[in-house]
Amino acid sequence: DQRPSRCTGTALQVAASLMGSCFPNSYGRLMLFVGGPSTVGPGAIVSRDLTEPIRSHKDISKSTQNFNKSKLHYSLVAEEIASSGHTADVFACALEQVGLAEMKPCVEMTGGLVVLAESFHHNVFRESLSRIFQTEGDDDLHFRSNCTLEVLPSHDVKVCGVVGPCSPLARKTQAVSDTIIGMGETTAWRVGSLIGSTTLACYFDVATLSRESNNAQMGTGVHQFFIQFVCRSQLPSGERRCRVTTVTRRWTEGKNLPDLAAGFDQEAAAVAMARLSSFKMEMQDEFDATRWLDRALIKLSSRFGDYRKDDPSSFQLSPQFSIFPQFMFNLRRSQFVQVFNNSPDETAYFRIALNRETTTNALVMIQPTLMSYSFSGPPEPVLLDVASIVPDRILLLDSYFTVVIFHGTTVAQWRKAGYQDMPEHEAFKQLLEAPQADADAIIRERFPAPRRVDCDQNGSQARFLLAKLNPSATYNSSGVGIGGTEVILTDDVSLQVFMEHLQKLAVES
Repeated sequence: DQRPSRCTGTALQVAASLMGSCFPNSYGRLMLFVGGPSTVGPGAIVSRDLTEPIRSHKDISKSTQNFNKSKLHYSLVAEEIASSGHTADVFACALEQVGLAEMKPCVEMTGGLVVLAESFHHNVFRESLSRIFQTEGDDDLHFRSNCTLEVLPSHDVKVCGVVGPCSPLARKTQAVSDTIIGMGETTAWRVGSLIGSTTLACYFDVATLSRESNNAQMGTGVHQFFIQFVCRSQLPSGERRCRVTTVTRRWTEGKNLPDLAAGFDQEAAAVAMARLSSFKMEMQDEFDATRWLDRALIKLSSRFGDYRKDDPSSFQLSPQFSIFPQFMFNLRRSQFVQVFNNSPDETAYFRIALNRETTTNALVMIQPTLMSYSFSGPPEPVLLDVASIVPDRILLLDSYFTVVIFHGTTVAQWRKAGYQDMPEHEAFKQLLEAPQADADAIIRERFPAPRRVDCDQNGSQARFLLAKLNPSATYNSSGVGIGGTEVILTDDVSLQVFMEHLQKLAVES
């Protein structure tokens, strides 16, 4: 009637001290394999008594004392690991929570990796672990350790901070902004481990110039500013490398909207907003991410949209901004903002991946990709909408953490009847194999290995697809169910309704 005694916090602290004493400032990875919650000692998240439930998001919002106490312990351990130039990886394999939400600083501050699976026998764990030890051409692991990143901007550009898998170094210069975003108050950060997909989001601020200074700058023809990124890293062989990347941008007046629009990257902006909103949700107890995202989108649409005052039908966005509202719509519905139906450990896992991955991978997390397979032609991308579900079609959904192969009702019936095993239906066999091969290719190239779900329309696991689709047809829609069309049982607004409200609010006087 009791949980096992498990002192994860103490074990991690001892391991960090041993590695720091024996191998300071050298290549080292601390791997934690945990199969249940910590119940004893510092960092414990629940008692051994099984009558006490493991904390949920609601429990944490009511009382943060125990959560903050455990998180503080792991934060101190993370600082010790990071100061030695080492990395902490966590493999959490259990049906119940293990305390990953509290351990999050150990992973993020050291540039570590996380794998969350149901057991140590699960394919997600086994495939992910094997990929860590894959070597490059010279039998070296694909990691760079004991890394530092320094940002050197021009005089009028200030560094607000970084959101990503790193820890701040005490290097406060004149380039530090008074506005703190993420890990701020410095221009240098330590990254325990770098891999090919490691990405840091750096936020900047523009210094307020006096009118005389601005006129003097424009008068001398200084229309550009520079930002330099200095990355120093260590190879497994012990060799040190330094890579310097310098980028330049052109100054422009704030009223020059065409110039500002030309430099807007809506994909990068969506990921930057996702990281910032997730960070604020963790740091600020009363932060309303949905309202904050809505206000930011309305402000941007009102400034850069083309419209007549108080006429929503006239509203248009230029191509540089046209997809950004759709990204924000899906971000509002994503697991990064909506924590309902997710445990604190799952939310921490999702946010760790979001803060580490490239823009392309992060966009897949925010707005999954949907491919269609049918007899009418080759595979093609389709809208992330419930209207894309057709009985004689197979859909492949890639949401980064999950890869779903969804068979329409007609395709599922044909498969169950064994048509693919008949020589005269070779085309149907190829149709079934095509999404399977594409799913295998996605899973092979990704870390951690995503969960694979093979389901049929109207089946229990179809929820993995339906939860990601735009609910353009719900039980409240007129003509629901006509012609066998799929519907989603939800009260969430559709993308069309969202855009109508955005247009109305953006054109208000």
